[in-house]
Amino acid sequence: MAVEAAQRCLSGRSDDRVDALFFASTTAPYAEKSHASLIATACDLKDEISTADFAHTARAGSSALIAALHAVASGDTAQALVTAADCPLAYPKSDQEQLGGDASAAVLIAQEDLVAVHKATFSVNNEILDTWRNYGEIFGNTSEARFASDKGYHLAMAKAVGGLLKKAGLSPKDVGRLVLASPGLKDAAQLGKRLGFAPEQIQDPLMTQVGYCAAAQPLLLLASALEAAAPGDLIVLAAYGTGADAFLFQATDAVSRVREGAMVARSLEEKGSLGSYSRYLSFRGILETLPGEPFRTFPSTSAYWRDQKAILRFHGGRCRKCGTVTAAINRICPNCGAKDDYEEVRLSGRKAAVFSYSVDNLAGRSDDPVVVQTVCEDDEKTRYYLLMTDFDSNSVRVGMPVEFTFRKIYVGGNYINYYWKCRPAVTGGAASCR
Repeated sequence: MAVEAAQRCLSGRSDDRVDALFFASTTAPYAEKSHASLIATACDLKDEISTADFAHTARAGSSALIAALHAVASGDTAQALVTAADCPLAYPKSDQEQLGGDASAAVLIAQEDLVAVHKATFSVNNEILDTWRNYGEIFGNTSEARFASDKGYHLAMAKAVGGLLKKAGLSPKDVGRLVLASPGLKDAAQLGKRLGFAPEQIQDPLMTQVGYCAAAQPLLLLASALEAAAPGDLIVLAAYGTGADAFLFQATDAVSRVREGAMVARSLEEKGSLGSYSRYLSFRGILETLPGEPFRTFPSTSAYWRDQKAILRFHGGRCRKCGTVTAAINRICPNCGAKDDYEEVRLSGRKAAVFSYSVDNLAGRSDDPVVVQTVCEDDEKTRYYLLMTDFDSNSVRVGMPVEFTFRKIYVGGNYINYYWKCRPAVTGGAASCR
């Protein structure tokens, strides 16, 4: 999810000036390994880049945002990409599970071509055991609800937003949109009213459409707020997690680009459904299911490193003699026979269409048995043999537009093997923020 958010944020922009990538999550795949470096590689960013992970708190997303703002403001970093993704787990059939959601979001911090300008930041610390997860635990722990709300969320967020307004010399009526990351259905509305904001000023926290998505929630809600903002609007963003961070942004004339793309709104319109609670439990690894046919491969960390340009960056080769592009890289051009005379090209951002496919209704595991194997072709007649994901098997057809998406393939060799799949094309745009 973080790779996809980052790619959409960079869509249509040159990524040569991105000098830093910060990743935030409370549910990252590895306990010890840089995820930011993996994301930067999958996004095909340059190697001369600073990467850092932020974790262990729902405020990790806003902490990464603060770090990126400081890095760019210092002049040492031309552009910093902040991406956050979370899939919080809670006990089955608990209130926390019903309110939880999976999401990712990204913002690009820069000095020019801005859709919003950063004006001020204010942070407070609040040491409290309201939500926590011990090492080795799958599900999080929560304290008594009223205590967590009154002495945790409401106390810290009120101090942060109030301190920000005082620092900026503003009152609630001066603010166009109040964006409050919220762990509950009513917290944002209750806190906004307590702080003196009118209901129409308070940004929808998307709890009924997305749910609580921990570190990703502040960036997701900021993107949603920018989609509805008018030039000149002041936006207050606040994030909670053992304290709170509050930010003041002002939308520029270029914010219309975000409204035109409306990536958050379009994603909500195009979302699908798993169809059953048991399928959700098995997909999250909570309910054991009968596995499908195992991968008969022998993964190697050295081979994975050696071939990362093809596997992670999704590079192909373009023959210098005849211009034929192949996926993946071939030493011998299949068109003209030239040997070792090619240049690498990025394939991940290309659009393609289904050229041929097969639907096997029994190839997957018991809870997800349908497998669609696809040969797709792009505008340069380059063909790709990939598995399809996020599909309705009844809608797959020759000529259907598809795009490439970075996905977990399987766990082998005691590490996660990632590669690329294709999926039905999703519409939408992206925006940057400073």
